[in-house]
Amino acid sequence: MAIGVFDSGVGGLSVHHRLVERFPSADFIYLADQANTPYGGRPGEEIVALTRAGCERLFAQGCDLVVLACNTASGIALRRLQQTWLPHYRRALGRPVNVLGIIVPTIEAATGLPWEHEAERRGDKVEKLDILAVFSTPATANSRVYEIEIDKRRQDVAVFSQPCPDLAGLIEQGAPRGVLAAEVEGQVRAITLRIGRPPDRAILGCTHYEIVADLFRDALPPRTPLIHQPQATADALARYFERHPEYAMGSGAVRRFLTTGRPGAQSSLVEAFWGGPLSFESA
Repeated sequence: MAIGVFDSGVGGLSVHHRLVERFPSADFIYLADQANTPYGGRPGEEIVALTRAGCERLFAQGCDLVVLACNTASGIALRRLQQTWLPHYRRALGRPVNVLGIIVPTIEAATGLPWEHEAERRGDKVEKLDILAVFSTPATANSRVYEIEIDKRRQDVAVFSQPCPDLAGLIEQGAPRGVLAAEVEGQVRAITLRIGRPPDRAILGCTHYEIVADLFRDALPPRTPLIHQPQATADALARYFERHPEYAMGSGAVRRFLTTGRPGAQSSLVEAFWGGPLSFESA
């Protein structure tokens, strides 16, 4: 069996890369839905359908567990799939399978609290707010998942989401570094104007953005920490496997990369991030 990693494109490779480092002997199958990328501007029902189809492909390839390495899929589709689709699918498949996302680990990292924790509502005035910026796709921003879930746990954190409609597509296309830097700088400038000052911390709320994390680091003040989703996801998955030994991760260090789009080599930007040539086979 294997661990499946699903994303609309190449952004999920940032999560996949960290998972491979954490579980070097595990078998991994990565699926990029490049025929339909990006997901960020699509209607919710379409995102649910595309995400379900991707999970079905990975389960058919022998995965027991699928990680949605995509904020849009995690925020829009994950709960629906877990509640209304997975129970029936498990029975039909005849084996334990599950789908996990990356938003829960990110919120745990941002709040320093377990997902189960909910803060008591008190009338006391918060003396100092921690301003947290979330750079994301429009669909993730519109879902307000970070604002809602963080507010349940921490009243001293104010979340400001900055939708970046073009950035994931530019990264997917392997745009020149100067173009990407200008786009990142523009988004950082926009949210700084909205807040009235730079944020105290920032989440790169789209896994594509990890590929250009250094550009965000350059555009933000030096002392603004970045919360990295790949690390948070790897930590959470390690804890998950400790609690759920029924999910096999394999032991042959298999690495397969599938795409619904054009198979073959990826852009130089993606290969530079990955650290070598990277070729996808047809899904």
